[in-house]
Amino acid sequence: MTTERGTRLNNRVAIVTGAGATGSGEFVGIGQAISILFARQGAKVLLVDREERNAETTLAMIREEGGEASIFAGDVTSSEDTREMAEAAKSRYGNVSVLINNVGISGPGSVTDVDEDFWDTVMDVNLKSVMLCSKHAIPQMIEAGGGSIVNLSSIVGLRAGSGRASHPYAASKGGIIGLSNSMAVHYGRDNVRVNCIAPGHVHSPMVARHTSQEMLDLRRRAGPLGVEGTPWDVAYAALFLASDESRWVSGVTLPVDAGLLAATPLAMFPHLRDPE
Repeated sequence: MTTERGTRLNNRVAIVTGAGATGSGEFVGIGQAISILFARQGAKVLLVDREERNAETTLAMIREEGGEASIFAGDVTSSEDTREMAEAAKSRYGNVSVLINNVGISGPGSVTDVDEDFWDTVMDVNLKSVMLCSKHAIPQMIEAGGGSIVNLSSIVGLRAGSGRASHPYAASKGGIIGLSNSMAVHYGRDNVRVNCIAPGHVHSPMVARHTSQEMLDLRRRAGPLGVEGTPWDVAYAALFLASDESRWVSGVTLPVDAGLLAATPLAMFPHLRDPE
């Protein structure tokens, strides 16, 4: 990861949801890493988070490096808040050209034991938020001649992620992929590109809070590259999909996972069995 500034997103107005700090110091989350990297590349970034205090940490880091950003505190499961979010971006910077739908929560449980209210909460936060933020950002993109939407899904939207059931999470992340594909088709002629990123076993603050060192090591060894992923790895993928470098890329789901989805469990068995 480098702090070097660039021009890949010059003159872009970017909304990043879930942009607030979830860790401490240099241990940043995915939304925070994306926000900082986009600002380094010349974007004007609207930092969206339910907790204004968390967003202030990200804002301070961006301003310290000379970037341009501001905060919008709101609930991305609210149609009114997401409408005001899009209006805030436009009034401060101009029409939105990049939208990063990054907000998400974990969703443990199986279909035979999950609480219905919890299921609905996971769907609202992880999936409905993508619809609502896109609903209010896309008209601005069309008015400006096009834009790029990057939705954060997960490898769990494509494969069962662990031995522990996480059915609400899997359903919401799979739903993001399906929604993204349809949006890519139906807004393509408006020059609005829609893509997904499916992060793998990234070591983020959210993961670190609930994962033992033994499991972190196992997650690392499960990927063919055998190295730990960080939020910056996801942020650089988002940067590519947000920039003109991917002008002919739409409707894809890009795994950022150390090659995990390319392997079967048996292919990785020697690396999981034997200590390194």
